[in-house]
Amino acid sequence: MARKRKEESSPGAPLWLVTYGDMVTLVLTFFVLLFSFSSIDVQKFEMMIMSFQGALGFMPGGKAIQQDAAVFGGQPASQAGESRRVTPNIQQVAQNLRNYLRSEGLDKQVVVRIDQRGVTVSLSDQFLFDSGKAELKPEGMRVLFKIAEFIKDSVPAVAVEGHTDSVPLRGGIYRDNWGLSSARAAAVASYLQYRANFDPRKLQAVGYGPNRPLVPNDTPEHMALNRRVDLVFLSQHPKQ
Repeated sequence: MARKRKEESSPGAPLWLVTYGDMVTLVLTFFVLLFSFSSIDVQKFEMMIMSFQGALGFMPGGKAIQQDAAVFGGQPASQAGESRRVTPNIQQVAQNLRNYLRSEGLDKQVVVRIDQRGVTVSLSDQFLFDSGKAELKPEGMRVLFKIAEFIKDSVPAVAVEGHTDSVPLRGGIYRDNWGLSSARAAAVASYLQYRANFDPRKLQAVGYGPNRPLVPNDTPEHMALNRRVDLVFLSQHPKQ
């Protein structure tokens, strides 16, 4: 009996210690929550909150969260660093261009694509220029004029980029493919300004030579794809 009374009188954990342990656990949980908020994607969190509110029936009227129109490298365009954002308006311009090129039978020579930088219009050199030259052909001028009509009032700026294949130049007025690609880009930009009435403040021109191929320069067909002039729709005016 004495032993039983001794066990019953053994002190247990004080009640205040239990309360203190619960409080510490709650504080720890609170700081973990704050840490998770510090690295959360704000846009996705806002969309989650709006969706939750809408499910409960009290979505505020007139308020909406618009998702990015393109995803670059597996992330929204707003998180893509210097990547260009593809707005719905530019997407519509790209679709209109595709429809026009298809109707004119030019969808093989002029390709409209959406990539990590935004919307790019690639024009084959086969109908823009003669081999080794940077003077625009009449058929190339016609297509450039039509493209300018589509984009000059719809995009903030356009980068004109000249590209060649990897075959070294043999003779002619240009020392190498750098010079040829730069001259072709400048010729296209000049035409857009002076003949198609494109705002020159929206234009920039650069030549890349053979250094940014679409495909390896291993066949004549691939080389033809790499010889091109790209019109890249930019999201903002070129820096002055």
